[in-house]
Amino acid sequence: MKAYGSIAVVVLMAVAAWWFDPAWLYGWLKVLHVVAVISWMVGLFYLPRLFVYHADAAAGGEPSATFVVMEQRLVKVIMNPAMMVSWVVGLWLAWDGFAFSGVWLWVKIAAVVGLTAFHVFLSRSARKFAAGKNTMTARQWRMANEIPTVLMILVVIMVIIKPFA
Repeated sequence: MKAYGSIAVVVLMAVAAWWFDPAWLYGWLKVLHVVAVISWMVGLFYLPRLFVYHADAAAGGEPSATFVVMEQRLVKVIMNPAMMVSWVVGLWLAWDGFAFSGVWLWVKIAAVVGLTAFHVFLSRSARKFAAGKNTMTARQWRMANEIPTVLMILVVIMVIIKPFA
C-alpha cells in the first residue's frame, strides 16, 4: 500500500508539473532522464556479465542459485524501473523540446528501441537461467555484451553531434 501512495504522489506531481509547465521543468527532466539512462545502461552492461559467470557455474549449485537472485533483483529493482523512466521522460523531452522532429532524434529512438529489445531478451534469459534452461555459452554471452555498447554509442552520437539536423 505504501508503494501505491508513493506512485500516486509522483503521478500527481507529474500532472501538476505538466499543467503548470514551470520554466525549470525541462532542465530537471533532462537530469532525471540522464540518471535513468545511466542506471538502465549499467544493468544492460552488468547482466550479460553475470550471465557469463552463471553459464560457467554448475547448474543447481549454490553459486548458480546466488546468480539467479542477483539477476532477478537487477532486472526487477534497477533495470525495469530505469527503462520505464528513461522512456517516459525521454518521450516527454522529445515532444516538448523537439516536437519529434529531426532525423537524428528518430535514429536515436530507433537505437533505444534496440536497447529495449535487448532488455527484453536479457529479462527472458534471466528467467531461463532461473529455470535451468540457459542455451548460450559464456563466450556467446561475452559477445552479446557488446550489443548495448554499440547502441549506446549510436545514441550518444545522435544526441551530441545531431547529424542529419
